[in-house]
Amino acid sequence: MPRILVLLSNDLVYDQRMAKMAEAWHRLGYEVTMLGRRRAHSPALASKPYSQKRLRLFFDSGKLFYVELNFRLWLQGLFLSFDALCGVDLDTAPAAMALARLKRKPYVYDAHELFPHVPEVVRRPRVQAIWQQVENRVFKRFDAAYTVGSAIAAHFQELHKRPVNVVRNAPVRVGEPAYEPDADRFILYQGALNEGRGLEPLLQSMMELPTRLVLVGEGDLSDSLRQQVADRELGSKVEFVGFVRPNELPAWTRRAYLGFNVSENLGLSYYLSLNNKFFDYVQAGLPSLINDFPEYRALVEEFEVGLLLQANPDEIEASARRLLSDDGLHRHLHEQCLSAAKVWTWQQESAKLAEIWSRVLPLNHD
Repeated sequence: MPRILVLLSNDLVYDQRMAKMAEAWHRLGYEVTMLGRRRAHSPALASKPYSQKRLRLFFDSGKLFYVELNFRLWLQGLFLSFDALCGVDLDTAPAAMALARLKRKPYVYDAHELFPHVPEVVRRPRVQAIWQQVENRVFKRFDAAYTVGSAIAAHFQELHKRPVNVVRNAPVRVGEPAYEPDADRFILYQGALNEGRGLEPLLQSMMELPTRLVLVGEGDLSDSLRQQVADRELGSKVEFVGFVRPNELPAWTRRAYLGFNVSENLGLSYYLSLNNKFFDYVQAGLPSLINDFPEYRALVEEFEVGLLLQANPDEIEASARRLLSDDGLHRHLHEQCLSAAKVWTWQQESAKLAEIWSRVLPLNHD
């Protein structure tokens, strides 16, 4: 059975995308080992049909974190047997490239984002230049590459003149959504509470909106957002749920009346992004407020699953009020979500994943 080693920089518990990929590989007939990171308060791993290993690191951020992460991934990988290696995002690339070269195995690059163009890197030109050099090396070394959306793939191909496949992070289709919005019609944001996700203008708009906001997730802005809620006396209107396991998330999504996915344009990585939550909302039948960015604009032209807008308080408030008060519009967007949910599925996307890997690491079914 061919063996795939996957290197990640995050915890395995909350990574829905990589869990779906690992399960898809397993069903195809590959033996999979996921090698990720264990943080101080990481919960226990759930039982999976593939191997999961986590490294406990001394450093949690900064230059020393990336140095330690890649050294530890490389060191652990030396003692693991594999026939091909998948490096997830640029922050694992040094270890992935070194291991693949040392063991003379194929290297596949899986890009969730444009790492040199995320906000925390863009504002530091010297750091950005280093990561861009790493990306340049990756594009000379990989045997195959794929990313989450066509806009990022087009950027890579224009810059590096190498083909990049697209495997979108659509949810698994499990039947018609059980859409049961609460009577109070709350707004849902699910995902990392990080810079550039439109959360601060969203909180500002909540000063005027006659509804609740539920935030599912944690991140770099967790403490700041909680303080803003306290300062604005929004405690009765804003609920912080914190981290939830992927299997618990649909219960929140199907109860919401409106999803929120309106990032700020803080660089190419955000501008060309295609967030997981977009497809999660659609698969649940949940209309949403959506970035007016290229990837989303193309999808909303295919199925009108939400309203496009910019991340400023006035537009957020106006669009949310419109959907909260116009039942006919909400019903139309909900029906469009139901139609799109039959098309934008992991069953469709996993077939693309299988085709890519069949070229890199063929399965012998004889």
